[in-house]
Amino acid sequence: MDPIIVWPGGWEDTLPEWIKTEIPLERLAQNMRALKGEKMTATDAEVCAYLYTRSLESPMDRDWTQIYLYIAGKVVARAQNVQIPDDIKVDSLSDDQMRDLQELKDWIYQRRLKRRQERRRAEKAKARAEAEAAAPEQLKLGV
Repeated sequence: MDPIIVWPGGWEDTLPEWIKTEIPLERLAQNMRALKGEKMTATDAEVCAYLYTRSLESPMDRDWTQIYLYIAGKVVARAQNVQIPDDIKVDSLSDDQMRDLQELKDWIYQRRLKRRQERRRAEKAKARAEAEAAAPEQLKLGV
């Protein structure tokens, strides 16, 4: 399972359990859509988790706040079956905000892939080192 990409700053431990559960479910659905030809990208729940941790670090500007409210509203309504209050509900984004959201989804997905590759390399190196340590030492014969 790929890691959840969050804003660095120590807030990753505060992610609600429901979103940690929602992310793998949305990733599975994204994989199914990719089998039908859709581009792979991060899911709404992943973006929600990232922006959640980002919003706790420092205030965000208007555009990113709108994007966060838009994506969080979709994820919370779907995962928690909660109706978002009208005073904070964002139903649509501007073209620029949608572009920023898509760029963030692509960036998060690329970070996920990079971390997956790093983890695989580390696991292979560890397995190779363990195998070398467990192998009986061979005599080195001088000629």
